[in-house]
Amino acid sequence: MPVPIPRQRAIPAVESGQAQAVHQGGPSKEEPPREEATVDTNAAAPNLTLLVIEDDPGGSPVVPELLDSAGKPIRVRTARNLTEAERLLTDDVHCILLDLALPAPGGADDDELAVLRHVLHLAPRHAVLALTASGDAERGAEAVRVGAQDYLFRDELDARLLSRAIRYAVERKRSDTAERRLAEGRVRAQENRRLERGLLPTPLLEGSSLRFAARYRPGRSRALLGGDFYDVVRTPDGTVHAMIGDVCGHGPDEAALGVELRIAWRALTLAGLCGDELLGTLQQVLEHERSDDEIFATLCTVDIAPDGRRAGLCLAGHPAPVVCRPGQPAGLLPQENNGPALGMLSGARWPRMQVPLGASWSLMLYTDGLIEGRVGDGRERLGQDGMVSLVRRLRGEGLAGEGLLRAAVNEVRELAGGELADDVAVLLLDRDG
Repeated sequence: MPVPIPRQRAIPAVESGQAQAVHQGGPSKEEPPREEATVDTNAAAPNLTLLVIEDDPGGSPVVPELLDSAGKPIRVRTARNLTEAERLLTDDVHCILLDLALPAPGGADDDELAVLRHVLHLAPRHAVLALTASGDAERGAEAVRVGAQDYLFRDELDARLLSRAIRYAVERKRSDTAERRLAEGRVRAQENRRLERGLLPTPLLEGSSLRFAARYRPGRSRALLGGDFYDVVRTPDGTVHAMIGDVCGHGPDEAALGVELRIAWRALTLAGLCGDELLGTLQQVLEHERSDDEIFATLCTVDIAPDGRRAGLCLAGHPAPVVCRPGQPAGLLPQENNGPALGMLSGARWPRMQVPLGASWSLMLYTDGLIEGRVGDGRERLGQDGMVSLVRRLRGEGLAGEGLLRAAVNEVRELAGGELADDVAVLLLDRDG
């Protein structure tokens, strides 16, 4: 039975430049031009457009014009089949009226809602009204469960009912879309928080006299995490192990790889590995887990002896830590034996250097995001020397611990003229003699 849908003259959307004319068959009486006052140009929402998909448009009687809630006409387009519907389904279509009696695509006769599933797959962002035979409420309800916004009975359809159903379907689709996006946003936020907890760990320093402070700032706008990572643990023999690293890049994939490397480092350290053996195993982890052979990671590891007066240092393409001692200017630890970054050279070695620290000291480990920021409008970068000078001055002002790190990161941002392009991680270990 033909669908009683309202009919303006052939594809009214042509008048507003939103669709090409489609021949409907038979002559159409020319209407006088509409005045501009017919469309409220001050309204925030555009005219609604309805796409009707049914196989007998020529037999449908004309009913009074459909109007939206603001009294503006609802444009109507008609498609005889799914192929024609796909051509007419442009972004300005708000709602689809689908006759469930249409033949199923691909001959899927065993699924009476196959045509609806096809349209929902074809138009996931559009509201859909299912049209079914009078009395077939069960099929209509099933259509809503599958994904349609509402269902209508063919024999009970009139202009007022259809206009109201279109408005309701469009608003319900908007509400469903907003609710889904909100739920997806909550899930992403939860995932990010879980990943951030893995990236920014709680140090295991129970029983140690060392003080710990850290600052972290991702380079991506509005991101919670980046490719930098760090960790600090104390092993049963009293040695405190600290490390900081940087996966090249600062996206979510790099952040995930950083978390894997940090967890692997903690496990290997607690298992008793250190120095070259530890870094060699971490390189194997990186090579197995990275998504591209070009991805590498720099790393700095420090193991502080139980008496706190000396440390072992390994550098894998990473800048050397800054050390501050009472009565001495801040300076860099030795970096002559800096080995290659992890993932750069197969079979590489990373020598472990013994470094005297003394009775009282502060040791600052950082990623290159802290030193590669530009200074002012020129091409000059802060660099390690500039960062050491900055730390000397801040310590001369009496800053230490968390306050020192916060002031250092803020000043680096100010020197760069705003947010830093790269991720920044920095940690500080202090010991009083």
